[in-house]
Amino acid sequence: QVQLVESGGGLVRAGDSLRLSCTASGGQFSNYAMAWFRRAPGKEQEWVAAINWSGRMTFYANSVKGRCSISRDNTKNTVSLRLDRAELDDTAVYYCAQGNSYDPTGYTGSEYNYWGQGTQVTVSS
Repeated sequence: QVQLVESGGGLVRAGDSLRLSCTASGGQFSNYAMAWFRRAPGKEQEWVAAINWSGRMTFYANSVKGRCSISRDNTKNTVSLRLDRAELDDTAVYYCAQGNSYDPTGYTGSEYNYWGQGTQVTVSS
């Protein structure tokens, strides 16, 4: 059974950078795309970024493009998310998720089989 555990959330000031990590256990981490989603209070789940199995292909939501970087280390079974110039609207619970194929096949969430428990990120002014 695959388990995903996020870390790195907390309180950050607007304009600062935040970095989240997700460590996977079980399964073949390097065979699957990974993604980050978030859910802000009162809002629907939002896809943030995705990365393919090798790390050579990355994809970003328009809301974070240009200030976000997703990366992975298949030797450590980790995927990371860096978000620069944090905005108040970045406040959310962030989840990492493991996809069902080598490359990301969608961004609705249904394409991801395993999810972490989430980590809270709060951006203050």
